[in-house]
Amino acid sequence: MNEVTRHEPQADVAARERRSLAMRPPVDIYEEDNALFVVADMPGVTRDGLSVEVDGNLLSIEGEMHIDMPEGIAATYAEAQAQRYARRFTLSHEIDTAAIEARLENGVLQLRLPKKEMHRSRRIEIRAA
Repeated sequence: MNEVTRHEPQADVAARERRSLAMRPPVDIYEEDNALFVVADMPGVTRDGLSVEVDGNLLSIEGEMHIDMPEGIAATYAEAQAQRYARRFTLSHEIDTAAIEARLENGVLQLRLPKKEMHRSRRIEIRAA
């Protein structure tokens, strides 16, 4: 028994092992004045097969795609298989985690991570003396 399994509940070990078998989806991150944006390519993943969660400052993205054969047809040869995706990010204290928005379209996950009001840039008006 290794050091990790001795201290972790079995369910946690199983979850960690499943995540370790998952592919890391390619991600682009860009920033605007009021928000960060995360775009992850997760081909074949549907809304039902996707999970986006925030726990404290940890953002977790997990997705799973399934390939279903049409009823009554058996594969003679198949290279495609079910695929799992997983990615984790540590968020800055500047992000308003309660206001994160997610959108999935054609296997592309788009997250909008708004900055907290106090961290947003703003233009300061200059008055004439």
